[in-house]
Amino acid sequence: QLQLVESGGGLVQPGGSLRLSCAASGFTLDHYAIGWFRQAPGKEREGVACISFSDETTYYADAVKGRFTISKDNAKNTLYLQMDTLKPEDTAVYYCAAGSLYYPCFRYTAKDYTNWGQGTQVTVSS
Repeated sequence: QLQLVESGGGLVQPGGSLRLSCAASGFTLDHYAIGWFRQAPGKEREGVACISFSDETTYYADAVKGRFTISKDNAKNTLYLQMDTLKPEDTAVYYCAAGSLYYPCFRYTAKDYTNWGQGTQVTVSS
């Protein structure tokens, strides 16, 4: 069974930081394209950051570039998203995902990923 479990979400003030974790089980995360997505109420699920399978290059959405950092720990089979300088517009449910995707990961959308976590709520509010 392939499973992804997110954790680390919560309520923070604007300018604050959170680190999200995504623990994988049932498969080796290192063999997949992996990424973080988010979905705010009334909006489509959008890509936040990802790591390509082929060369492990990282990519970031313009909205989070310079503030968020995606990383993974192969020994722990865990994906992370460090979120700094959080803004109210970052409020969303954040999901991690994995898929057998071989182009650079930014070329794919949520529809292309096959394995998903249940999501963790991030709320940025004063």
